[in-house]
Amino acid sequence: MRATWRETLHESVQEFAITCRRPHAGAIDFAAMAPTQINGIDELKGLVGETLGPSEWREVTQEMIDGFAEISGDHQWIHVDVERAKKESPFGMPIAHGNLTLATIDGFRDGVMEQKGFKLGVNYGWNKVRFPAPVPVDSKIRASIEVQSVDDVGDGWYQVVQRWTVEAEGGDKPVCVGDSVTRVLA
Repeated sequence: MRATWRETLHESVQEFAITCRRPHAGAIDFAAMAPTQINGIDELKGLVGETLGPSEWREVTQEMIDGFAEISGDHQWIHVDVERAKKESPFGMPIAHGNLTLATIDGFRDGVMEQKGFKLGVNYGWNKVRFPAPVPVDSKIRASIEVQSVDDVGDGWYQVVQRWTVEAEGGDKPVCVGDSVTRVLA
């Protein structure tokens, strides 16, 4: 019996999640990190204009790129066809999807900051996201956060804008810069 598209997608998501958790060279070791401790809204407000991080380095492997291609449906050769990318790409190798780079940000968050004193937080979206430089396969990336603003939006909710900058080891430009918008309930 042929699997439905939902079953196939579910299986791909499960495989990708396992791949991203599997230890490999450059994997993040959260136990070794010292995240900035934030206890409540007043401490968060006090960090406006401050940069937190950077995180530990994380390697972006071809296995991760292929897994993201399966989940997203973006199988462009520059990402998944290793031999063609070596011959035809201006980068001489496969590069990660920009949205894969963006998706890694949540994996860096806990290693950069630890927040307490909030009932919950939710992703509200992203403002301006750019990918100024590519992430070549097997390169290492890390992230830092600049707290841009913390605004009271009523009923105990605050809107927090954080500028995330992701860099590749040895690169001269960031590989991703975007303003994350979250809502926290104090």
